[in-house]
This record gives sequence, C-alpha cells and structure tokens, in this order.
Amino acid sequence: MKFEVYCDEANPDVLTSANPRARHLMIGSLWLPEELRNEIKSRVGALRERHQAWGEIKWSKVSPNRRDFYVELIDLFFAYGDNLRFRCIAVDRTQLNLALHDNDGELGFYKFYYQLLHHWILDFNAYRIFCDVKSNRDPKRLPVLARCLARANLTSSIDGIQSLPSHEVVLIQLCDLLLGAASSRINDTLRDGTAKAAVVQRLESALGRTLAPTHKGEEKFNIFKIRLQGGW
Repeated sequence: MKFEVYCDEANPDVLTSANPRARHLMIGSLWLPEELRNEIKSRVGALRERHQAWGEIKWSKVSPNRRDFYVELIDLFFAYGDNLRFRCIAVDRTQLNLALHDNDGELGFYKFYYQLLHHWILDFNAYRIFCDVKSNRDPKRLPVLARCLARANLTSSIDGIQSLPSHEVVLIQLCDLLLGAASSRINDTLRDGTAKAAVVQRLESALGRTLAPTHKGEEKFNIFKIRLQGGW
C-alpha cells in the first residue's frame, strides 16, 4: 500500500537553547493511506465551513470560540479508526547528551526524527513523508534522513521526504493539533477549564485513557518517550 506521513514539531529549542520553554522536545507524525488524503481534507473543509473556522489549524489557536470546531476535529480523527494514526516522540532534555550528536542540536533533532518514523515503516509498503518547513543549517538534512530510512527498510519504499509550509497543508495542521494535545500532558502545561482541556478530554475519552507514554504496540495514538539513559 501507499501511505503518507505528515509531521510537525513542538519545542525544538530544547536542543538549541540553554533555557528552553519546555522539558520535552516533541515531534509528531500523522499516518494515512494515500487514497484517503483527499477525502479527509474534504471533511476537514466541511467542518471549517460549518464552524466558519478559517485560517491555520493550530494547537496554539484553540480558544473558547473555536472549542467545538477543534473537538469535532478530534472526532474526525477517531472516525477513521486505524486508517488515521498518530505517533509522536518525546525527548527529555534532562537526559540529553549532545556530545553523542557531535554537539550539534540539529543533527540530534533529525536522529530523533528517524526514531519517530523508522519503527512504523512496514515491509512492502511505499511512504511519502511531509514535514513542516524548518530552517536548517545543513540543507542536506532531509535527503540524508530519507536515505537512512531507505537503507534501514530495504523491503519498503521511501518515496521522498519533502518540507512544506504548514499553513498550506491541512494534514500537517491536524498533526500540530494532536501533537499539541500530547505535549500539553507530557510537558504538564494543560490548565483545567480551558478550551484546550476540553479538546484533550475528548481525545482521552475516545482513547479510554489519559495521554501518557504508551507501549510500543499502541497503534492509534502512540506516545514514544525515548529512554536516552538506556534500560527496559
């Protein structure tokens, strides 16, 4: 089968700043069969029209007057069952040793991107991966990531990794929303009684559990908290 993966990140300054805003870097990915792309985009468009919710879909834009719109986006995510899946990686800055990445935060970032994607690439499928635009010091980061994934998955096909502006790609925007919800729990930034709390509650109700690191076999909403210090 042919699959598409839409990716976004939160708190990238964890790898570059002496005083980052959060404890965990988060990188998220939204996975779907290529054949469902246009249908999902159309259904998101219908929700926009019904709620008159124009502009970019973002976790940071969840507000009381847009609460119902964002809650219904969560319902849409669950309406597709395992045909629409989310996975993110959480990187704890207190465990991070940049010396293992040549003291290069950008290199470390893409190593964690690799860990996010590699474990959900299955044999005999083809994958196209789309990332939000990010300014890299080394312009070869995405081609190298694609090559590493291809070499590690010889029976699958990595048909390219492309960066696109998120404001033009609704599925990257949907990834941003889901990633923001996960990050709000992992980084403990969620405040009770807010519109964001309502979105997270809808997500957790549908999952039947609180958002927290999951077992590696979780297929719908997977939160991979990487153990940088080793262990089980």
